[in-house]
Amino acid sequence: MPYIPHTKEDRQELLKAIGVNSIDDLLAALPEELRAKAALGLPKGLSEQELAKNLKELSLKNSTVEDYSSFLGAGAYNHYIPSIVDSLISRSEFYTSYTPYQPEISQGTLQAIFEYQTLVCQLTGMDVSNASLYDGASAVAEAVLMARRITGKDKVLLSGALHPEYRETARTYLRGAGDHVSEVMYCTEAGTTLPDAVDASLSGDSACVVIQQPNFFGSIEDIPALAEAAHRKGALLIVVVNEAVSLGLLKSPGELGADIAIGENQSFGNALNFGGPYLGFMATKTEFVRQMPGRIIGETVDKHGKRAFCLTFSTREQHIRRERATSNICTNHGLCALAASIHMVSLGSVGLKKLALLNLSKTEYLKNRLKEISGVTIAFSSPTFNEFTLKLGDHAPEAVLKALLKKRIIGGLDLKRFYPELKSHILISATEMNSKEEMDRFAAELGSVI
Repeated sequence: MPYIPHTKEDRQELLKAIGVNSIDDLLAALPEELRAKAALGLPKGLSEQELAKNLKELSLKNSTVEDYSSFLGAGAYNHYIPSIVDSLISRSEFYTSYTPYQPEISQGTLQAIFEYQTLVCQLTGMDVSNASLYDGASAVAEAVLMARRITGKDKVLLSGALHPEYRETARTYLRGAGDHVSEVMYCTEAGTTLPDAVDASLSGDSACVVIQQPNFFGSIEDIPALAEAAHRKGALLIVVVNEAVSLGLLKSPGELGADIAIGENQSFGNALNFGGPYLGFMATKTEFVRQMPGRIIGETVDKHGKRAFCLTFSTREQHIRRERATSNICTNHGLCALAASIHMVSLGSVGLKKLALLNLSKTEYLKNRLKEISGVTIAFSSPTFNEFTLKLGDHAPEAVLKALLKKRIIGGLDLKRFYPELKSHILISATEMNSKEEMDRFAAELGSVI
């Protein structure tokens, strides 16, 4: 039975209040050529039972992720999600959670966010974390704005090895602020950002340098040297991590000299879902906390002296005067953050290290298998984690990837889209989800199409 919210009398009353006599009068402002002249050519309506059967038949035509071997990364990583994650986040008290405006009845939600913040601090080696951000790209833009507020300087230096879409987002946020964003290129041999080039590109009015670790090519950056170069010129160092599993092996941004650590936590508890939602994170030093966007949940005690949680900082427009707001972020990704927390806690520090080692070992195995193919080389000399750049000789990546796709292999990302100079390069990722048999088949099929 169709749901019609308004009766004929209701509609007449609404039209009268607007000051017109009919729906046609209401639409008179629309050009005649844009109005439908006849009923839409839709099929006859189906009953619920018939519709369910029809949708089931359509769904059988779909391919699933399991039908393909995927080696695509570039900021979105295919990791196994323990069953405990979906089991717990599906509980009604979590599944319907939203902004905790009333702390006295939101203690569970507040505690979940507090625990997430704690985990992010432990992961990044920083003092304080906010509840969450939309995704890694917006986290970069928010961190850049934060650095400009802290330093009172305008100029921003982005590494050319930072995710291209992250760079584009930062530029979009700063559009209209003048020519304040510049980029420093990467070393074409190592695939990393050169500290000397950063030092030469910085000036006294530079607010920050933004570096990705591992970078977009999968290469491991020399963060201490880059931190020294930034701090020497009075700029802050922002370190971006869009593969959070790497922190199971690599030293944290805080240990290496970062002032602000940001990135993407999709790798924990959040499936790829053909594009989201994602989960940005941000952590920083205590001295910068009042310039952090979003909100921070704090721990306190109630009137009985028992442990309790509250909204400690909330520097967004909805809560304070617009001119004092640090951001217009509207909410935190509560459910996504909870999923990430459950995944991280289920792993623990030992499990995270084992997972990271598994990712590293699988990638090294695949890298060595692909190097055996005639004409194929590893593009950059720097160490990598679970992602690397492959040069296909004189072969066009687009044609090669299409040929692999026909064999149900998603072979990686064609880098020419973002880096015209890398016209024969593809970015490849391997995680714990890729079996030895899959990687061997990938190598065999790649060898057969080039």
